[in-house]
Amino acid sequence: QVQLVESGGGLVQAGGSLRLSCAASGRTFSRYAMGWFRQAPGKEREFVATISRSGLRTYGADSVKGRFTISRDNAKNTVYLQMNSLEPEDTAVYYCAAGGGIATPHPRDYDYWGQGTQVTVSS
Repeated sequence: QVQLVESGGGLVQAGGSLRLSCAASGRTFSRYAMGWFRQAPGKEREFVATISRSGLRTYGADSVKGRFTISRDNAKNTVYLQMNSLEPEDTAVYYCAAGGGIATPHPRDYDYWGQGTQVTVSS
């Protein structure tokens, strides 16, 4: 069982930056691939970025490539999402998730989810 708690969301102007954190409970954090997803009002949850268990492999959605960076610190049981050059279209609730296998963009591959943190980008 893994519990995930996101933090770092807030209100920012377009062009600004935020860094999201996701702290995981337990001593098995390094066994999980981690992902970030987001959901805007009236839209389906969409993939943002994922990182392998070791942190050596990362993959991001086309919409955030070059702007968002996912990373992890297994010693701190934490995964991060650095978001730069934010746009109003990035406004959403951001969720982190833990999966037992390969880092993938599919929500169905993730077993544990956090409660989410709101990111609002004003124009």
